[in-house]
Amino acid sequence: MPPDSLQDAWKIISRGTLEIIEASDLKAKLASGRPLNIKLGIDPTSPDVHLGFTVVMRKLRQFQDLGHRVILIVGDYTATVGDPSGKNKTRPILTHEDVLKNAETYKEQFFKIVDPAKTKVVYNGEWFAKLSFTEVTQLMSQITVAQMLEREDFKNRYESHKPISLHEFLYPMMQAYDSVMIDADVELGGMDQKFNVLRGRELQRSLGKEPQVGLFMPILLGTDGKEKMSKSLGNYIGVNEPPQVMYHKLYSLSDTLVESYFQLLTDVPLEAIQAKVEAVKSGALNPNALKEELARDIVTQYHGAEAAEKAADQERKIHTGEALPEDMPVLTVPSGEHWVPELIVKAGLAKSNGEARRLVENGGVSFDDAKVSDPKAKAAVTATHLLKCGKRNFVRVVAG
Repeated sequence: MPPDSLQDAWKIISRGTLEIIEASDLKAKLASGRPLNIKLGIDPTSPDVHLGFTVVMRKLRQFQDLGHRVILIVGDYTATVGDPSGKNKTRPILTHEDVLKNAETYKEQFFKIVDPAKTKVVYNGEWFAKLSFTEVTQLMSQITVAQMLEREDFKNRYESHKPISLHEFLYPMMQAYDSVMIDADVELGGMDQKFNVLRGRELQRSLGKEPQVGLFMPILLGTDGKEKMSKSLGNYIGVNEPPQVMYHKLYSLSDTLVESYFQLLTDVPLEAIQAKVEAVKSGALNPNALKEELARDIVTQYHGAEAAEKAADQERKIHTGEALPEDMPVLTVPSGEHWVPELIVKAGLAKSNGEARRLVENGGVSFDDAKVSDPKAKAAVTATHLLKCGKRNFVRVVAG
């Protein structure tokens, strides 16, 4: 690859990455001019894909656009073991049937981003189902218990006397063996996958193969701005969510998240992103205008420009009171009168009764479009009602 082309490719590949091990190895592989095997292993423990997963998927697409081949390894065997990365207890073991079912849904969402024509999908059951016990033993001899206990999650569990099942030690070696079987040149993952990815690099080298490069992407924070995006935490934005729901979540993000979302989830040049962020800091650009641009960009990627425009129009109506968000949460309570601050807390719109009372006193609370100004007020819940706190927080209160 000519120096100028190599420099351009490196700029694209290194964007948003936290660490590359080793960067010199990757530059040498790129300079060779041959198409590289870019590996991503997924354990389809859930059928849903959210924007946190797409950080790595977008990087795969960038490699494809540069002429390389993506190899998606569906861990139909590794998923039944369960990746212990970042876990403080043994993960539940899935059935093979559940894994295969989740994989089909996952692939449909995966190919919204990654080019299927430049992707090879393989199931690691193709080789693990054929390994003899002797071969498994030989593989396990490549790593020591001391090395396993270097992992923070294993170390913490061991020191706190929490159980570690022996099958969990199999997982890093299984992921490493995947790299051997497909001759991976590069493996992508989050920083929580660093230990596993480096095992692949070591195993390839010990078996006489060219070691893969580990390319690690940052973890995308969820809509709460505190925790990793996760469906279980409720702070996620799903790839398959309706356009207006996706738009509303993006437009409602904290200002502190906007720059990282632009960097990791869009193709907007870094220089342009930085200029916009500086304009917001100086007061030259309204932060909501920047969030509107972000929401339009991402909704357009998954639903098209027309859907993004309709979602933007709906969001404007929500803020003027002409419409309600589609993703409004529902709070079910017994029929009867309820203290309004208590409803606010139960709905998750305040952390304490005291905070809820202050919201009422500040004039930002309404029930069925009637402003509630008395912190001692009660609301009669008889059917389906609308509780509103501020301009953006809506909850359906349902008598159940």
